[in-house]
Amino acid sequence: MANLKNKSKYLKPFKNWFVIIIIGFVVWMLFFDANSWFIHNELNTEIDNLEDEKDYYKREIEKDKKSIKKLKTEEGLEKFAREEYYMKRDDEEIYIIEYEDSLKLKKDE
Repeated sequence: MANLKNKSKYLKPFKNWFVIIIIGFVVWMLFFDANSWFIHNELNTEIDNLEDEKDYYKREIEKDKKSIKKLKTEEGLEKFAREEYYMKRDDEEIYIIEYEDSLKLKKDE
C-alpha cells in the first residue's frame, strides 16, 4: 500500500490534462516539429559556417583586388610576366635555378 502511495504521489501531476498537454507540446516542439530545436540548432551551425566562408571570400577578393591593382602598372605586369611565364627582354639571358628538393621525381626512375 505504501508503494502505491509513493507511485501515486509522483504520478499525481500527470493526472492533470493541462500538464499532459504541455508535456506533449514540449516533446513535439523539441523533436518532431518542422521548427524543432534540433533543426534550428543545425541551421544556426550552417549559418555560422556560411558566414565564416563569406568572410574568407571577402578577404580573398580584397587580396585579388590588390593583385589586379599591381598588374595594372607597367612594372607589376612586367614582374608578373617574368616570374610566371619566364619572359625576357631581347638583350637578356635567363637562368632558372631549381633545387633538388623542389623537383618532382618520377617513381619509375
